[in-house]
Amino acid sequence: MASNNKSKIVHIHLPKDEVFKTTLTAGQHELIADEPENVEGGQDQGPDPYDYLLMSLGSCTVMTVKMYARRKEWALDDVFLELKHNKHHDEDCKNCEKKESKIDVIRKELIIEGDVSDEQLDKLLDISKKCPVHRTLLSDIKIESSITKK
Repeated sequence: MASNNKSKIVHIHLPKDEVFKTTLTAGQHELIADEPENVEGGQDQGPDPYDYLLMSLGSCTVMTVKMYARRKEWALDDVFLELKHNKHHDEDCKNCEKKESKIDVIRKELIIEGDVSDEQLDKLLDISKKCPVHRTLLSDIKIESSITKK
């Protein structure tokens, strides 16, 4: 949940002898991304990029919820979150320029264990929508790209 203003840097490497299997490095942590086997060349040796997007949103969400409940000293036990990502034709897209245009939809189901009231559950749901990654995904994002040849 590091939502400070410091720049985050990650390194991504896709070696020439791999089709999709990619090494992701963030500080001392190393992860693997890949495509599923049903994608030609995919070996399913790690989550795909959309899995990582959902895991980022999900981990930030549960951390935010737990932090809030802890500050309020609520009797919150385990916190679970199930996320689903789909692309849908949406009412908002009725007048899209391209008929094949779709809107990304992420569904979050928060599952709370503990002795919490319905009012507290409602507040936790509201707080879950305020995690830094959730807010980033809903904001205007500017991605600046460049290329360098080695």
